[in-house]
Amino acid sequence: MSCEPQLTKRLGVHQRVTYYLGKLLMKTFTAKPETVKRDWYVVDATGKTLGRLASELALRLRGKHKAEYTPHVDTGDYIIVLNAEKVAVTGNKREDKIYYHHTGFIGGIKQATFEEMIARRPERVIEIAVKGMLPKGPLGRAMYRKLKVYAGNEHNHAAQQPQVLDI
Repeated sequence: MSCEPQLTKRLGVHQRVTYYLGKLLMKTFTAKPETVKRDWYVVDATGKTLGRLASELALRLRGKHKAEYTPHVDTGDYIIVLNAEKVAVTGNKREDKIYYHHTGFIGGIKQATFEEMIARRPERVIEIAVKGMLPKGPLGRAMYRKLKVYAGNEHNHAAQQPQVLDI
Protein backbone atom coordinates (compact mmCIF):
# COMPACT_ATOMS: atom_id res chain seq x y z
CA MET A 1 0.00 0.00 0.00
CA SER A 2 1.39 3.36 -1.04
CA CYS A 3 1.68 6.22 1.41
CA GLU A 4 1.46 8.88 -1.35
CA PRO A 5 -2.35 9.45 -1.16
CA GLN A 6 -2.17 9.89 2.61
CA LEU A 7 0.75 12.29 2.24
CA THR A 8 -0.96 14.41 -0.42
CA LYS A 9 -4.20 14.72 1.58
CA ARG A 10 -2.32 16.62 4.26
CA LEU A 11 -0.71 18.99 1.75
CA GLY A 12 -2.26 22.14 0.33
CA VAL A 13 -3.04 22.59 -3.37
CA HIS A 14 0.21 24.40 -4.15
CA GLN A 15 2.27 21.86 -2.22
CA ARG A 16 0.48 18.99 -3.97
CA VAL A 17 1.27 20.45 -7.42
CA THR A 18 4.90 20.96 -6.44
CA TYR A 19 5.07 17.42 -5.07
CA TYR A 20 3.77 15.85 -8.29
CA LEU A 21 5.88 18.07 -10.55
CA GLY A 22 8.91 17.03 -8.57
CA LYS A 23 8.02 13.37 -8.97
CA LEU A 24 7.10 13.52 -12.65
CA LEU A 25 8.81 16.36 -14.47
CA MET A 26 11.86 17.73 -12.70
CA LYS A 27 14.31 14.86 -12.83
CA THR A 28 17.97 15.83 -12.82
CA PHE A 29 20.17 13.56 -14.89
CA THR A 30 23.13 12.10 -13.03
CA ALA A 31 25.82 10.26 -14.96
CA LYS A 32 26.89 6.90 -13.61
CA PRO A 33 30.57 5.91 -13.78
CA GLU A 34 29.86 2.62 -15.55
CA THR A 35 27.77 4.23 -18.33
CA VAL A 36 30.10 7.14 -19.20
CA LYS A 37 31.40 6.96 -22.78
CA ARG A 38 34.99 8.15 -23.00
CA ASP A 39 36.58 9.08 -26.32
CA TRP A 40 40.27 9.38 -27.17
CA TYR A 41 41.61 12.61 -28.67
CA VAL A 42 45.05 13.62 -29.90
CA VAL A 43 46.22 17.25 -29.69
CA ASP A 44 49.28 18.82 -31.32
CA ALA A 45 50.86 21.37 -28.94
CA THR A 46 53.11 22.94 -31.58
CA GLY A 47 52.97 26.73 -31.22
CA LYS A 48 50.07 26.64 -28.72
CA THR A 49 50.22 28.92 -25.68
CA LEU A 50 50.79 26.82 -22.56
CA GLY A 51 48.05 28.24 -20.30
CA ARG A 52 45.36 28.39 -22.97
CA LEU A 53 46.12 24.83 -24.04
CA ALA A 54 46.18 23.58 -20.43
CA SER A 55 42.82 25.17 -19.56
CA GLU A 56 41.13 23.56 -22.57
CA LEU A 57 42.71 20.19 -21.76
CA ALA A 58 41.58 20.42 -18.12
CA LEU A 59 38.03 21.25 -19.21
CA ARG A 60 37.92 18.19 -21.47
CA LEU A 61 39.54 15.90 -18.89
CA ARG A 62 36.80 16.91 -16.42
CA GLY A 63 34.06 16.35 -19.01
CA LYS A 64 32.58 19.84 -18.76
CA HIS A 65 32.18 19.99 -22.54
CA LYS A 66 29.58 17.20 -22.39
CA ALA A 67 25.86 17.58 -21.74
CA GLU A 68 25.93 14.72 -19.23
CA TYR A 69 28.60 16.39 -17.03
CA THR A 70 28.17 15.48 -13.38
CA PRO A 71 30.50 17.12 -10.81
CA HIS A 72 31.05 14.02 -8.66
CA VAL A 73 31.59 11.59 -11.58
CA ASP A 74 34.60 11.44 -13.90
CA THR A 75 32.91 12.07 -17.28
CA GLY A 76 36.01 13.29 -19.14
CA ASP A 77 37.81 11.94 -22.19
CA TYR A 78 41.31 10.60 -22.71
CA ILE A 79 43.69 13.13 -24.28
CA ILE A 80 47.05 12.52 -25.95
CA VAL A 81 49.27 15.60 -26.33
CA LEU A 82 52.07 15.48 -28.91
CA ASN A 83 55.05 17.81 -29.47
CA ALA A 84 55.17 19.07 -25.88
CA GLU A 85 58.66 20.45 -26.53
CA LYS A 86 57.21 22.95 -29.03
CA VAL A 87 54.69 24.57 -26.66
CA ALA A 88 54.88 28.37 -26.52
CA VAL A 89 54.79 30.84 -23.65
CA THR A 90 54.22 34.58 -23.88
CA GLY A 91 56.45 37.39 -22.68
CA ASN A 92 59.70 36.58 -20.89
CA LYS A 93 58.37 33.42 -19.25
CA ARG A 94 60.79 31.25 -21.22
CA GLU A 95 63.65 32.69 -19.10
CA ASP A 96 61.75 34.01 -16.04
CA LYS A 97 59.24 31.28 -15.14
CA ILE A 98 60.62 29.06 -12.38
CA TYR A 99 59.36 25.61 -11.39
CA TYR A 100 60.06 24.47 -7.82
CA HIS A 101 60.06 20.99 -6.30
CA HIS A 102 61.33 19.49 -3.06
CA THR A 103 63.38 16.31 -2.80
CA GLY A 104 62.09 15.46 0.67
CA PHE A 105 65.45 16.04 2.35
CA ILE A 106 66.30 19.03 4.54
CA GLY A 107 67.26 21.97 2.34
CA GLY A 108 66.21 19.99 -0.72
CA ILE A 109 64.28 22.72 -2.56
CA LYS A 110 65.17 22.62 -6.25
CA GLN A 111 64.29 25.00 -9.03
CA ALA A 112 64.42 25.01 -12.81
CA THR A 113 63.48 27.61 -15.40
CA PHE A 114 61.04 26.94 -18.22
CA GLU A 115 63.94 26.51 -20.68
CA GLU A 116 65.63 23.95 -18.43
CA MET A 117 62.38 22.02 -18.00
CA ILE A 118 61.78 21.96 -21.77
CA ALA A 119 65.34 20.71 -22.32
CA ARG A 120 65.16 18.01 -19.61
CA ARG A 121 61.53 16.78 -19.58
CA PRO A 122 59.26 18.77 -21.91
CA GLU A 123 56.13 16.71 -21.18
CA ARG A 124 56.35 17.67 -17.48
CA VAL A 125 55.61 21.35 -18.29
CA ILE A 126 52.18 20.54 -19.73
CA GLU A 127 51.47 17.96 -17.01
CA ILE A 128 52.15 20.51 -14.23
CA ALA A 129 50.02 23.19 -15.91
CA VAL A 130 47.04 20.86 -16.42
CA LYS A 131 47.31 19.23 -12.98
CA GLY A 132 47.04 22.64 -11.32
CA MET A 133 43.74 23.25 -13.13
CA LEU A 134 42.11 19.96 -12.08
CA PRO A 135 40.31 19.32 -8.78
CA LYS A 136 42.46 18.28 -5.84
CA GLY A 137 41.56 14.85 -4.45
CA PRO A 138 40.85 11.32 -5.68
CA LEU A 139 38.57 12.42 -8.54
CA GLY A 140 41.13 14.94 -9.79
CA ARG A 141 43.85 12.29 -9.73
CA ALA A 142 41.65 9.95 -11.78
CA MET A 143 41.10 12.75 -14.31
CA TYR A 144 44.84 13.48 -14.45
CA ARG A 145 45.63 9.83 -15.26
CA LYS A 146 43.68 10.20 -18.53
CA LEU A 147 46.24 12.74 -19.81
CA LYS A 148 49.05 11.27 -21.92
CA VAL A 149 51.81 13.72 -22.91
CA TYR A 150 54.67 13.00 -25.32
CA ALA A 151 57.64 15.21 -26.21
CA GLY A 152 57.78 14.13 -29.85
CA ASN A 153 55.32 13.30 -32.61
CA GLU A 154 55.00 9.57 -31.75
CA HIS A 155 52.58 7.89 -29.34
CA ASN A 156 51.70 4.28 -28.56
CA HIS A 157 47.90 4.63 -28.39
CA ALA A 158 47.06 3.88 -32.03
CA ALA A 159 44.87 0.93 -30.95
CA GLN A 160 42.44 3.37 -29.30
CA GLN A 161 41.94 5.18 -32.65
CA PRO A 162 42.16 8.73 -31.27
CA GLN A 163 40.42 11.55 -33.11
CA VAL A 164 42.34 14.73 -33.92
CA LEU A 165 41.22 17.59 -31.69
CA ASP A 166 41.96 21.12 -32.88
CA ILE A 167 42.31 23.51 -29.95
